[in-house]
Amino acid sequence: MSLSSTAHQLVTLASEGEQGGNHESLSPYLTGGGALFVLLLLLWITTRFNRDR
Repeated sequence: MSLSSTAHQLVTLASEGEQGGNHESLSPYLTGGGALFVLLLLLWITTRFNRDR
């Protein structure tokens, strides 16, 4: 398998996936808000354990 045939297969595979990649039940705002909440919670927990410095 040559590099050009591999690249052609990857381009073909990527172009076929354009029809519907998003799941309808996943809201990007809800996912981003949940991720932000989890990261802020981990930051708060980390700062609580680091009181000796």
